[in-house]
Amino acid sequence: MLISIMAEHPEPRKIARAVDALMSGEVIGYPTDTVYGLGCDLTNKKAVDRLYQIKGMDKSQQLAFICPDLSEIARYAIVENQVYRVLRRFLPGPYCFILEATREVPRIIQTKRKTVGIRVPDHAVVQALARGLGRPIISTTAARHGGEPFVDPAEIRDEFHGLALVLDAGAGGVVPTSVIDLTTTPPEVVREGAGPVEEFKLTDDGVPMSRRGVRF
Repeated sequence: MLISIMAEHPEPRKIARAVDALMSGEVIGYPTDTVYGLGCDLTNKKAVDRLYQIKGMDKSQQLAFICPDLSEIARYAIVENQVYRVLRRFLPGPYCFILEATREVPRIIQTKRKTVGIRVPDHAVVQALARGLGRPIISTTAARHGGEPFVDPAEIRDEFHGLALVLDAGAGGVVPTSVIDLTTTPPEVVREGAGPVEEFKLTDDGVPMSRRGVRF
């Protein structure tokens, strides 16, 4: 099912309908500030299993947490002062930050390293979804393994069988988030994507760019 929704001012009744689907254990599609995503309720194991199945994804692949704002991150990730300064500067935005996980993270999505990928997209629709759900949305890119993200919401609906609905806010992007690992010193750029990563890279002499006058 395709539901047209306003990108900047999403209609509350349409958000409520999508939130009801998430609470019922369904998997849905939605826009973000980068590419379209597929996601479900963090706390519903069957829904998480279904998300992996719908995308055809191996369970060794990590999923991201979508939070509505910074206030909820500390429940699921260890956020020390320096890390918080980074998050506050770059979020909301087109980044996924890898942080140390807390015990609140369900085992089904725990990695061997006990880390979690955190996102706060700069997009009103997905922020409203996470806020309405009251807990993070487990999310993955609306793309097949190794393929480009789907741009057209109608194609997402047709490609990924088993979705309860897709919120259509217009064409999506093709460049996914930048992934930055903040559990290492200095931070590691795992993937260069939509968000600039220059400040996280090393200079020629091995000194992090963050120490070249960039304030986190």
